Amino acid sequence: MTVTVENRNEITIVTIDRAEARNAVNPAMAEALFRAFVDFDRDPERKVAVLTGAGGVFCAGFDLKHAAGGMDEQWFAAHDLDPAFDGHEDQPRKGPMGPTRLTLTKPVIAAVAGPAVAGGMELALWCDLRVMEESAYMGVYCRRWGVPLIDGGTVRLPRIVGHGRAMDLILTGRKAEAQECLEMGLANRLCADGKALETALELATEIARFPQACMRADRKSAMQQWSLGMAPALGNEWKSAAAFRAEGSEGAARFASGKGRSGDFGEI
Repeated sequence: MTVTVENRNEITIVTIDRAEARNAVNPAMAEALFRAFVDFDRDPERKVAVLTGAGGVFCAGFDLKHAAGGMDEQWFAAHDLDPAFDGHEDQPRKGPMGPTRLTLTKPVIAAVAGPAVAGGMELALWCDLRVMEESAYMGVYCRRWGVPLIDGGTVRLPRIVGHGRAMDLILTGRKAEAQECLEMGLANRLCADGKALETALELATEIARFPQACMRADRKSAMQQWSLGMAPALGNEWKSAAAFRAEGSEGAARFASGKGRSGDFGEI
């Protein structure tokens, strides 16, 4: 199996495991990744997912050896986006790398060791947060081979790091080391080599502790505001009041009873 799924309590770990190809993704693996995250999003017992790669490698992108054998019209047709596409999980569409067209209701953290390049970088960009080991790196390495970014890279990268930095990486295809990724906001956490998964799991555990309806409502509003003007974005945000009715009043009562004072996140 080249994609494995493990559930640890409230957290799902999805691992790309194809060391002989530096975890490059072929169509069968893309299908497995897609299905793994659809299943995660539909599982009420799971709150956060972690996407990682085996063998000290995150993902070297789409399998170009497979592509060199010829991508027939059926493959292209299978990934075409029709006018009904809205990115929501109720109409799931598979991207060439698998889950990259899904808009999940729950967060995903990328645990990045080694290369996350080309389509592998796009997988990392699809995640909500990125933990990178000190020797890890990203880059639009497909620039050298005439392969475009078709898994959201040209959309998500500018939104994460800004247009100028994104154009630098997209046009040059250069390597971005972990420290630079942190400085530009592409990485959210750096950790020692060999600690990406452990660090990502610690972060996932912290997120899973919070009241989930309010956290997911805030996440959803932050993601949807990109396509909205200020007034409709504020109107959309106000829909989160339903989550406040469900969880916020109870949380306010816990605070009033003495919990969480002075920024204490212990017994919340």
